[in-house]
Amino acid sequence: MTSIITGDIINSRRADHTDWMPTLKSVLDQYGKEPEAWEIYRGDSFQLEAPPEEALKIVIHLKASIRQFKGLDVRLAIGIGKKDYSMMKITESNGEAFVNSGHAFNKLNKKKTLSLRSPWPEIDEQLNLSIDLALLTMNGWQTNAAHYIKTVIEHPNWTQVQLAKNLNKSQSAVSESLNRAGFEDIMRLEKKYRKLITNQ
Repeated sequence: MTSIITGDIINSRRADHTDWMPTLKSVLDQYGKEPEAWEIYRGDSFQLEAPPEEALKIVIHLKASIRQFKGLDVRLAIGIGKKDYSMMKITESNGEAFVNSGHAFNKLNKKKTLSLRSPWPEIDEQLNLSIDLALLTMNGWQTNAAHYIKTVIEHPNWTQVQLAKNLNKSQSAVSESLNRAGFEDIMRLEKKYRKLITNQ
């Protein structure tokens, strides 16, 4: 079993791609090598293969990374399943995970920016309801909060003191911003997702 994350940047034409593209590539590069594990196509769309249990953390990471740029957001779909056909380029591979990712992606719009489809309908129903509720918060992330969340995900062992120091902000300002962004609750959802997927 594997997972395929399909995404595209919302409002990409309103921003200079030299601002956000290096960040997108840097994040994708943390989860595999191009083009076997990830590839950007059509200018602002991408696919990434990742272990199923890691997929929700990765899409949270991607969303935070793009929302730190004013006016930008990202649509993301997680498809879980088998990979039947492997090629040197991820966009030329195929299988159940790719089909599920495509189906989930087709349900997205500017408000519903994250969806999941797996071989387990009951889990899909439970997780997509939780994701829809989480999006009420995530779709409102301000640029600073998104930057803080990206930094926390990339440095999970940092204390809040270290985080504040590296962000050049006060600890209280960082803590307040993360609280307003619902970061702890969203990571509770990530842990629940990880447990459900790992137990399948």
